[in-house]
Amino acid sequence: MGKSKKSNKIVANFRSTQGLEEQITEGRVAKTKNKKEKIRMRYEDEDSEFVDPKTTQRILKAAQKHRAELASEFGPTPSEAKSRGLYKTKKAFTKDSDESDEGEQFDDDEKEEYTEHDFFDDLKINDEDEKALEMFQNKDGAKTRTLADIIMEKIAERKTEIQTQFSDNGSMAMDDLDPRVKEMYEGVRDVMKRYRSGKVPKAFKIIPRLKNWEQILFLTEPHNWSSAAMYEGTKMFVSGLKESMTQRFYNLVLLPRIRDDLAEFNKLNCYLYRALRKALFRPAAFFKGIILPLLEAGDCTLREAIIFGSILSKTSIPVLQASACLLKICEMEYSGANSILIRILLEKRYALPYRVVDGAVFHFLRFENDHRDLPTLWHQALLAFVQRYKNDISSEQRDALLQLLRKKNHAKITPDIRRELQAAKPRDVELGAPMQCEENESEDDDDMDME
Repeated sequence: MGKSKKSNKIVANFRSTQGLEEQITEGRVAKTKNKKEKIRMRYEDEDSEFVDPKTTQRILKAAQKHRAELASEFGPTPSEAKSRGLYKTKKAFTKDSDESDEGEQFDDDEKEEYTEHDFFDDLKINDEDEKALEMFQNKDGAKTRTLADIIMEKIAERKTEIQTQFSDNGSMAMDDLDPRVKEMYEGVRDVMKRYRSGKVPKAFKIIPRLKNWEQILFLTEPHNWSSAAMYEGTKMFVSGLKESMTQRFYNLVLLPRIRDDLAEFNKLNCYLYRALRKALFRPAAFFKGIILPLLEAGDCTLREAIIFGSILSKTSIPVLQASACLLKICEMEYSGANSILIRILLEKRYALPYRVVDGAVFHFLRFENDHRDLPTLWHQALLAFVQRYKNDISSEQRDALLQLLRKKNHAKITPDIRRELQAAKPRDVELGAPMQCEENESEDDDDMDME
């Protein structure tokens, strides 16, 4: 040990004159490290990066002077206005606003209620457009039915025909429930009315796995659930039910609740908006259970169409489901809400099959002999179509649309539509020879059926 210490001293004194062999030999001997000196050197390096106090004061004075100049010119910043109490933040709920801070914490863009102006800035309806939309309103459409309406009809049938057995497709067995089961789900009902956040009852989680899930769900009174409970219920049913059963939940529970909320408050709660976005995880069920029944009812308002359409515009949807939905909407009885959803689906810029493109062309051409004044929404939807799919139409369809513009004219929009059609290169014209498109259309016929 004494010899090693001596060699360390020699190495320390003659480090600069050592050769490679001596340095390798030195690495085999353990040396004591001066930790205090190392820590002191590190703090000296950190202190050297700091600005001295006088310079710091000058920088702070210059920053305060600059802030005062900006405040006098542009007004206080949002943080300063908030600290002074110049405005209050919006609450996150329309119902039960006194308990809103007990729920989930959202970002600033999710703490607001959603209106139609949040999604469609260029939508301006004047008196003439409102009168035109009223002329196209379909008041004889199939009205929206709720889960309670269907169950009450089943109970009435049960009273008249006790021995009738309901089939499995679309109906449920109205068996007598155990009083203990009924009492348990009445307790679940009370919990879901007051639910804000946290875990949901386990009895509620097993509802999608029950054979008579509609009857059990009716006991919990979904129309009285809180908005947060509706969001949790939607997540559970999206992941726990089959496609057809999910469609029935959308149509019987989620859609009536959202329409009631919009009719009462003229804006949509953030939880219900998130429930709609979660529902689009099943796109086919979303279209068949929400969008198509909403339009077929004939009483869909522009506010509802804009808010539902915003979900479609913000979410990636498979092209097959979107194309099928667009084709169905084009074949429906016309209303202003149809034009909004057609325009939103067209602006997603999908590579649509020719069958869907032809359906959109026929949708616009059927108004050629209509003597009613068409609203601006119809012209905007036509402009969106020709801008995206002008090269996918045939030469005959292009000529027919140009003929349509002579009868259905809009002072500001029609010139743009005509210019797009005149610059189009029809799909059946290539180097002067017509193209055969029927083969491509026949391949998509089986996949485009929504029924």
